[in-house]
Amino acid sequence: MTAEAEVGEGHVVPPTIVPHLTDAQRAAKGRAAREAVPRSSHAAFAAAADREPVHILEEQGVSRVAELLPIRYGRMLASPFTFYRGAAAVMAADLSTAPRTSLMVQLCGDAHLANFGGFASPERTLVFDINDFDETLPGPFEWDVKRLAASFEVAGRDRHFTVAERRTAVLAVVRSYREAMLGFAPMDLLEVWYSRLDVDALAANLRPQLDRKRAKAAGQVVAKARSKDSMQALGKLTRVVDGQPRIISDPPLIVPIHELLPGQAGADLEATLRDLLRVYRSSLQHDRRKLLEQFRYSDLARKVVGVGSVGTRAWIMLLFAKDESDPLFLQAKEAQASVLEPYLGRSEFRNHGRRVVEGQRMMQASSDIFLGWVRVPQGIDGAARDFYVRQLWDWKVAVDLDAILPRGLALYAQACGWTLARAHARSGDRIAIAAYLGSNDAFDRAIGDFAIAYADQNERDHAALRQAADSGRIQAQEGT
Repeated sequence: MTAEAEVGEGHVVPPTIVPHLTDAQRAAKGRAAREAVPRSSHAAFAAAADREPVHILEEQGVSRVAELLPIRYGRMLASPFTFYRGAAAVMAADLSTAPRTSLMVQLCGDAHLANFGGFASPERTLVFDINDFDETLPGPFEWDVKRLAASFEVAGRDRHFTVAERRTAVLAVVRSYREAMLGFAPMDLLEVWYSRLDVDALAANLRPQLDRKRAKAAGQVVAKARSKDSMQALGKLTRVVDGQPRIISDPPLIVPIHELLPGQAGADLEATLRDLLRVYRSSLQHDRRKLLEQFRYSDLARKVVGVGSVGTRAWIMLLFAKDESDPLFLQAKEAQASVLEPYLGRSEFRNHGRRVVEGQRMMQASSDIFLGWVRVPQGIDGAARDFYVRQLWDWKVAVDLDAILPRGLALYAQACGWTLARAHARSGDRIAIAAYLGSNDAFDRAIGDFAIAYADQNERDHAALRQAADSGRIQAQEGT
């Protein structure tokens, strides 16, 4: 199979005629959607009679690495918030039974507050954006808004904030989304497309609202993020063996290839992956392909990442350019079918790695220069697997949810709401969505009520998973 055939596989989309409506027609479309699905209808949440959240998680586990599932369940059991982070499939099933609009956008699919953060742009500025797209798929805009809003209610409960403090944060994220969309509606399309939130500008706006101690701490976080790159990863994730840097062993979280598959089997897999590295390379832009060609393969390990992703295959690959002072760490993460597909239809891309990459490029203001995809025709288990590839660390920074205070959560909510609106405005009809949302707070209050009801359900689901672990139905390895 040629690299070109592998990269392009599955993207067979016939030419379509795109309608170009007037602004008035687009606004009318939004008002018609409001008539069909009133904003107040989003407030309700009613659990289906046959709802079984643990069964949904078990079904996901069928296609994952069995030995890693106890880690996933253990991480989800840590708190209702960590459960929420891993339960995108459960919420997708719940959203599918609720009223939905016809206003479609490229969904993140897992838009909770921990999936936003800072990272380096290709221009080497620190930008704030959505940073997880494993479940991305086109769908109704409010699905992302509901998942994001409910995550603030769940996180606020995790921090033992008051009802009023949680309500403030939830309304802040929805109001920020609505007002940002109203602002994007009259803008030129290219102006929308180029809009982004720089972390330096965000920090400057927040600094007057923080006391001196917290402002200093925020500055230190930004400075630390700029040092989090492949060179730092080299120091933290490798040790020198026989004069060569090798990825450390920390099973089951990090397992080098020579331990996972000793002897000839591991050597054969490494040889296959070197070939696939060339296949992945052809998914990049020409200039970035030439850049990657200057790096040579050095080492490979399986790495456990995240909460909901645990059990999917994830690899870290160490490469070098001129010498060991010039490293590059890449992460290849398995992309399975989006949890939204059973309810919104299959992706136009049969390669799910490409589905993730194309969705990310659509929603992010700027993406990793090494973002690409590949299909592994035959993995360790003999099955074909799709992967997307990106840098492991590149100025990554995330909010400290264990230390955040109520005012900080509300300010963070504003940034997340604006960012999600910008992402949706790039792919959807921003004028129609703005017309649907309107200038009053009816939508905000409805989503706020939904967030409370869904957080209650999330706590019951977390308890159900705990019961499944206590009964022996599932095996959970906590504290890993």
